[in-house]
Amino acid sequence: MSYTIDRTIAGAGLDEVDARTRKALADQGFGVLTEIDVRATMKKKLDLDIPGYRILGACNPRMAHQAIGLEPRVGAMLPCNVILREVAGGTEVSAIDPVASMQAIDNDPLKAVAGGVRDMLARVVAAI
Repeated sequence: MSYTIDRTIAGAGLDEVDARTRKALADQGFGVLTEIDVRATMKKKLDLDIPGYRILGACNPRMAHQAIGLEPRVGAMLPCNVILREVAGGTEVSAIDPVASMQAIDNDPLKAVAGGVRDMLARVVAAI
């Protein structure tokens, strides 16, 4: 089982895909809580040059509330990360598959919530 939902946007730069991703997330009720510029961090901390790579920590408050109500410690696995990375010919988007990440938790109602979030993230990736 893959642990991400992926799509490559041919001919699109990182900043363009970032804007499109944020809009698609908002359209599905997600907000971006955190952002990590991995390229800048690697340059600053290790003096390494890598292709553009961003991690957006997305959260849908309604779904997060539902999940935390079912499993209080699930917050250790939140938010839902979406990765944007420069690849040959465009930018790849990878969103976490919450069903795959929740397999370690024996809680069937939580897995049902994760399935709903996976569907929402799949719509996000498809809309970019």
